Amino acid sequence: MSHLQGPTTGHRQTASKGQPPSTGRAPATGQSAPTGQSPGSQTSLRKRNQQRVVEALVRVGASTQADLARRTGLSTATISNIVSLMAKNGLVSLTPTTSSGRRAVSVQLLTHNGAVAAGIGFGRRHLRVVLVYPDYTIAAEENIVLPQQYDPRVGFDMARDVLTRLLSDKGIPWDALSGVGVGIPGSIDRRDLMPVIGTVWAEWAFVDVVVELEDRLGVPVVIDNDANLGSVSETIWGLYGGARNLVYLKVGSGIGAGLILNGQPFNGATGVTGEVGHVQVVPDGQACRCGNRGCLEAEASIQAMLDRLSTVTPIQTTEQLVAAVLAGDMAALRVIEDAARLIGRVVGDLASILSPEVIVIGGPLAALGDLLLEPVSRSFARHVLPLVRDATEIVASTLDDRGEALGAAALVFHQAAVRVI
Repeated sequence: MSHLQGPTTGHRQTASKGQPPSTGRAPATGQSAPTGQSPGSQTSLRKRNQQRVVEALVRVGASTQADLARRTGLSTATISNIVSLMAKNGLVSLTPTTSSGRRAVSVQLLTHNGAVAAGIGFGRRHLRVVLVYPDYTIAAEENIVLPQQYDPRVGFDMARDVLTRLLSDKGIPWDALSGVGVGIPGSIDRRDLMPVIGTVWAEWAFVDVVVELEDRLGVPVVIDNDANLGSVSETIWGLYGGARNLVYLKVGSGIGAGLILNGQPFNGATGVTGEVGHVQVVPDGQACRCGNRGCLEAEASIQAMLDRLSTVTPIQTTEQLVAAVLAGDMAALRVIEDAARLIGRVVGDLASILSPEVIVIGGPLAALGDLLLEPVSRSFARHVLPLVRDATEIVASTLDDRGEALGAAALVFHQAAVRVI
């Protein structure tokens, strides 16, 4: 599992806890927080250290503070401060105990009797809501299909309804909800937490996602893009949690990458990182929504594949594309091969710069397994040094379309440590 770091709730004021308001703005509480943190800031360091403590508690269960110091390599003073903050936020319980004949404090991660976080992942045509306990146990989840090119505000209303139903079905009161994380299909400017024009679909442009959802839910909301959240979820729920350097490539209606570098998400100065979908791969190629031509997204996204197939086959949806490839349809296989060649070239460039241990390909096409991975790997191998080729695994995600929502829920717990400072 990574040492998680996520974007803050920015300059916005958070709404009061309780039942989500039906209309109007939720009353504000608390002070505003800084819009972003540099990787070396004290806030970022606190969050990374807290994640190390969480990881230790997940692995071995209740531990004394001295045991946590040994397992994490942190000082006893640092452990004491982190544990105190986590206790204030209802993430751990503290119980007097003895260790080697001396008085000590046993620290236990609260799960089913403590806080819960919600994660909401908005896809091009779907919405997933998950509830997660602090030990990363998934309490509940639901996925619903949305109409193509839906109004995000309609999606927000549906997310509120699904979240309300999940909490009710599990018997979890709204007061136990620590917050809501949300992922959208496009980059977020960390300075104002607004979607970055050119990286999001037109429906999401100028939509203040945090304010809109806090109005509806009455709890703090944190936000990031789908690829970044996918990389976070891979380090927690995926098969490569031990990787310190991981690239998560989301191939869907758009293409983006989430980066885990030296055990923590890399967000850059503004949050606009991993936008490999807007790397030019075909000079004077297809027009891209970012305003350029020949971008990877315009040439190799699922939408680009469907557009190419529309003139020769009846394939019109992602589900039909996946089924056709699995059935051996020659036109569909050729389109996948062409897209994989371009994807392999771009991730090869990424690997030459970053040298990750693993590249995880997520999104609906992950279900194709080797039918996608083999042509990507062949292209990848042609564009990197042999040492990089041999040291980098290229695998398919095992999380289906759950990664973004799960990663969003994980962000909530790691924001809790800084909201009381």
